[in-house]
Amino acid sequence: MRIILLPALLLATAASAAPSSTVSSRSVRAHEDFLAGDALRGRGSATHDEEVAAAYVASQFEGYGLQPAPGMPGYVQTAGVIGMRVASTPTLEVAGRPVEGMRLIVGSSAEVQGPIVLADSLASLPETAAVVVFTAGNVPAFDIWRAVRSKHIGLLIAKDSGSATEWFAQIGGRTSMPRYLAEDPPATRPSFATLPAATIDAIKAGEEARLAVPIARDETTTSNAIGYLPGTDPKAGVILLSAHLDHLGQKDGGPIMHGANDDASGTTAVLELAQALAAGKPHRRGILFICYGSEEIGQFGSRYYGAHPAVPLSDIVANIEFEMIGAQDPKLPKGTLMMTGFDRSDLGSALQAHGGHVAADPYPKENFFQRSDNYQLALKGVVAHTVTGWAEVPTYHQPTDTIANLDIGYMTSTIQSLIAPVRWLADGNFTPRWTGAGRPTE
Repeated sequence: MRIILLPALLLATAASAAPSSTVSSRSVRAHEDFLAGDALRGRGSATHDEEVAAAYVASQFEGYGLQPAPGMPGYVQTAGVIGMRVASTPTLEVAGRPVEGMRLIVGSSAEVQGPIVLADSLASLPETAAVVVFTAGNVPAFDIWRAVRSKHIGLLIAKDSGSATEWFAQIGGRTSMPRYLAEDPPATRPSFATLPAATIDAIKAGEEARLAVPIARDETTTSNAIGYLPGTDPKAGVILLSAHLDHLGQKDGGPIMHGANDDASGTTAVLELAQALAAGKPHRRGILFICYGSEEIGQFGSRYYGAHPAVPLSDIVANIEFEMIGAQDPKLPKGTLMMTGFDRSDLGSALQAHGGHVAADPYPKENFFQRSDNYQLALKGVVAHTVTGWAEVPTYHQPTDTIANLDIGYMTSTIQSLIAPVRWLADGNFTPRWTGAGRPTE
């Protein structure tokens, strides 16, 4: 292990030895070599590999001269995570008889039992029921799940289909079970299963159904790496620059999901900006640098930080989250990063005006603004946005998300472009504001 890690560690140490406001492609590559190398096995959420990544980022923060955040004894914040998993084969009974061919796609923490309600369309789904059998065969499985997940339904059973098979494969070919912060157990959610179409057609309304799922609980820890540059004016507020450390890891001896773009690239941006901003004179505003853990399994790192902030959230002037900046969307102006929710505040236009290579989000209907760590703070009132190179990059959550498929030159230039705007934001009086109804409420 040490032999594998040493080249990247030496490169990263050399890259950080001489403080500079110039981002070099060599330094960018050095961070990627460590974070997205084989040795960290894809930095799986709430794993030892994620912990090592957090320790690496923390050591870089310390080497750049950053301080621990106020009230923290060091550079790493940890939180307990509970993960449930199916311990043995789930069983389904209808009218007291075992039913074969069930595929449980989404599980819950509770056993489900009750009379069956039939529904033949999304519009006919009840708000409350123990068990619902969905008899229509032409609705994509995930659309059914999207319609039912906020309802008070214990179990929904749909007809097996190609869309269900595809969804199941996308989540790793195993039942998705609840994971949550140990301090914040979730409300019970519906379970979602499929059966062969002929079996569904033979089920009658009012028959009693019972789903039993043997469950095991795993207790793990997620890690946030946090560094802080104090400002000269304690009343001027704090700027937060953030990314997430984790990726999908490696499961059951399968391929390593390296996550070079998602989100080793964003973590690299935070590290490069930390080095550049620490090298200059002290800033009027404080600057907080956070690389969160467990974004991939529920944004647990950012959620935990939002509940336990080292700096009061009311003091945070703005948050820029870096997510997948390793490749450029062809729809964007050349050499720019997309800012999600660009029109929700005046932050993006201010960064543009001071040299930042940022552009508006060309995919507003995809709701990317709500789908990264910035959203947890935006819900609490912080003007918080994510910048990304290509939100729908072909390597997303694929084994091909490797260093070989990064555009290191693009990463280097876009990170470089943000040093001056962030420095201006840290030294000036401008305070970003939500525009119109831009602040999210849910």
